[in-house]
Amino acid sequence: MESYSNKSLIHVRMKNFVKWIAPEKETRDAIKKQSDEIRGRIKGKAEEDGLTVMSMPYSGSFAKKTGLRRHYRGESEIEGQDIDIPFVVKKDKETEFEPLIKRFEKYCKASYPDTKRTPTKSSVKMEFVGTKLSYDIVPMFGTSEPDKQILIRENGEIITTSIQKHIDFIKSRTKESYDEDGIVRFNECIRLLKWWRERKIQKTSGSIDDVPSFLIDLLAAKAYDKCGVDTTYPQTLAKWFSYLAFVVKSRETIWFLDFYKTPKPDTNKTWNVLDPVMPDNNVVKNWQGYQIDELATWFQEGAENLNRAIVADLMGEDVESLEHLKLIFGKIFESHCK
Repeated sequence: MESYSNKSLIHVRMKNFVKWIAPEKETRDAIKKQSDEIRGRIKGKAEEDGLTVMSMPYSGSFAKKTGLRRHYRGESEIEGQDIDIPFVVKKDKETEFEPLIKRFEKYCKASYPDTKRTPTKSSVKMEFVGTKLSYDIVPMFGTSEPDKQILIRENGEIITTSIQKHIDFIKSRTKESYDEDGIVRFNECIRLLKWWRERKIQKTSGSIDDVPSFLIDLLAAKAYDKCGVDTTYPQTLAKWFSYLAFVVKSRETIWFLDFYKTPKPDTNKTWNVLDPVMPDNNVVKNWQGYQIDELATWFQEGAENLNRAIVADLMGEDVESLEHLKLIFGKIFESHCK
């Protein structure tokens, strides 16, 4: 199907919707201000306790500009964002094999005694009442390489990663998409996929109870590398959905050339989606065959509905086009696409 004007109604609707789900500039400024305050307070407590904080980089969807300021719940939206704040700590003999989460929970309590705190397997989540924001405090160990960190989870699992390279992986594609014709941006496509993901999880009574944002990032990057971005959002996502339906269904190993040249797929696993920074990290190692098939079906249904919406738009059948878009993004799409 050939591209058509980026002034078409379906494109305008999707452009308006992605603007609505994305954080506003004022919100980003407020988050930066509060996260910097959190950094300062918790770093102070950690250093009083004898730790050396090497860095506190911006990370996650906030740094990548792929986050949502709203989330889909039922037929309504919930305001709120999750912000990651890593604390990269220098190793010493005392902390060498310590997950650090208990220590940082103590620092969070001392810094914000009235704020709800919830330890997770890799972080301490702090929820600030009234701001609709939560912050994940993620303690990590630094290494001799400035762009490499070590995460020790509460269960003892050790993960080597790179905050900076993961951000560069997304931001380089976003920057590249700015040079294409039209106004479609790679990071905004990720936002649309995240919203679609949330709706599918809530509306589909199948075997998938979570599709991590990191997996969405990697699938989007694979689709972008293969298909690029078109001049309109509907054309772009229609191609991405169709391509990913095929890739997932066929269990194609997904990997990237950004930071290594040889993939290391685990042949004992049903499917491999490899971390673009650490090739031995298969992010779908625990997925079962029936879950993979279900995800492929999600993408196929998305492609079919989006292509029907495009055809209806071309024929001037605006109401029918909108109905197909609502099947993808939920009924709430109608209220926020104008």
